[in-house]
Amino acid sequence: MKTSILIMMVFFATIPVMNAQTASEISKKAAATVELSNFEMTQTLSIFDAKGNQRVRQTTSKSLNSGDATKTLIVFNSPADVAGTSMLVYDYDSKEDDMWIYLPALRKSRRIVSTEKKQSFMGSEFTNSDMSKPNENEYNFKKLADKNINGTVCYVIEMIPINKDIEKKYGFSKKVCYIDKAKYLTQKVEYFDATGKITREMVLSKYEPVNGVSGKYFAHRIEMLNQVTGRKSVITVDAINTKAVIRDSDLSPVVLGAN
Repeated sequence: MKTSILIMMVFFATIPVMNAQTASEISKKAAATVELSNFEMTQTLSIFDAKGNQRVRQTTSKSLNSGDATKTLIVFNSPADVAGTSMLVYDYDSKEDDMWIYLPALRKSRRIVSTEKKQSFMGSEFTNSDMSKPNENEYNFKKLADKNINGTVCYVIEMIPINKDIEKKYGFSKKVCYIDKAKYLTQKVEYFDATGKITREMVLSKYEPVNGVSGKYFAHRIEMLNQVTGRKSVITVDAINTKAVIRDSDLSPVVLGAN
C-alpha cells in the first residue's frame, strides 16, 4: 500500500511538468492568435522625435497566405514626399524572409539585403525586420517567471539569437516577450543590446476581435519607444477588412511599383 501511495504521489507531482508548455509553444500560440490568412488594412504611422514633434504617414497594407509564404504589401499614401513608396515582404516558415522596397523617385524596386534588416523602417523606430514575423529557427527560447503587466498576468518568454550573425542582422542580443496567459496576446516586447540594456520597447494595446474570424485578435495600437534616443513611433489601425479579394499576382516584385 505504501508503495502504491508513493507511486501515486510521484505521478501527480509530475503532471504539471508533463503538461507545462514550452517557451516555443507559447510563442507559437501567441503568433497564431493574431495571424490572419488574408486582409486589407489602413494604418497611420506617427513618428515623434525626442521633443514630441510629430510626423504622420498614412499607409495601406494587404496580406495573403500563399502556401509556402505569407506575402504582405505596405504602400505609403501620404504625405507627398513618401507617397507611392512600397515595401513587399515574403514571410517563410523555414527560411529567411525576402523583402523589396519600391522608391517612386527612382521608379524601380530593389531587394532589402540581410544587413539592412536592422535599419529604420521609413524613418521610424520600427526596423525593416519588424515588418515580418520572427523565424523561430533563428532563436533559442526560454520561459522566465510570470509577471504582471498593468494588471495582466503574462508569460515571459526570452528569445536569444542562435549565433552572432543573426544577432548582428537584427541588431539586438535578445528580446523578451510578455504574453497574456488568458488569451495569448503579446502585451510588450523588450529589445536588449550586448551589454544587457534595453534599447527599444514595443507595447501592443487596444486588441479587438477580428470580425468574421473566430478566435482571432488584432492590436489596433503598437508603440515602439527608443530607450536610447527618446524617440517613439506609433502604428494605429484605422480599418481592417478580412473579406478583401487579394490575388497572388498583386503581391509580386514584378508589379511592386504599380501598386
